Amino acid sequence: MLLQGKNALITGAARGIGAATVEAFAAEGANVWAFARTPDPALEARCQALSARYGGWVRPLYADLADEAAVSAAVRAAMGDKLPLDILVNNAGMMGEDKVFQLTPVEEMRRLFEANFFGPVVLTQLATRWMARKRKGAVVNVASVAGLDGSSRLDYSASKAAVISATRTMARELAGAGIRVNAVAPGYTDTDMTRGLGEKVEQEAVARALLRRKGKPEEIAAVIAFLASDRAAYVTAQVWRVDGGIL
Repeated sequence: MLLQGKNALITGAARGIGAATVEAFAAEGANVWAFARTPDPALEARCQALSARYGGWVRPLYADLADEAAVSAAVRAAMGDKLPLDILVNNAGMMGEDKVFQLTPVEEMRRLFEANFFGPVVLTQLATRWMARKRKGAVVNVASVAGLDGSSRLDYSASKAAVISATRTMARELAGAGIRVNAVAPGYTDTDMTRGLGEKVEQEAVARALLRRKGKPEEIAAVIAFLASDRAAYVTAQVWRVDGGIL
């Protein structure tokens, strides 16, 4: 198994790509702190079921990534388990409303950047200090093809472009501590967030992909698991497109 005996912290764990990644990691032998914004009985039941199914442990952890104090408290709570941290997956994020940038209040853009960029940066600062005790670790940031190619949503595209740039800077700074940092850039993936975009957006996205279909959350999760594993020990500072072949 790719992640046997590894301990991972995965954000956005309640649904979509995050939920698929939690299950993929558990199936590959990892123990997981499943990080979500608010207490969720469904997530807690899923954690118990995954622990029973795969034999490791999966534990919920809660904090709003926009609240730096809450994030710090959640990390301290996880560290209280007296276990090393091997992997961080920064998956949580938001898309915001579909508005042209000229009509989007800057405060809305700031809130989106708090969730998509600043929150993950704060969490990565805390997590990599924890990882550095072993002088080995892996961070995988979930960006988007919108951060590479742009999109009609300025704030979302810009926040994901910031994640991509940060990935490369983090990789450069943390290499000396034995920590690898990579990103995945999913294309149109079948999640609650993309379903809210409407049928026209979906049809256009599918038409752009060579495979002519939406991605599945578990397909993104499989790439995340590989990048987090020792199989990718010589991979860092990279952004992997998982988009069905957008050219």
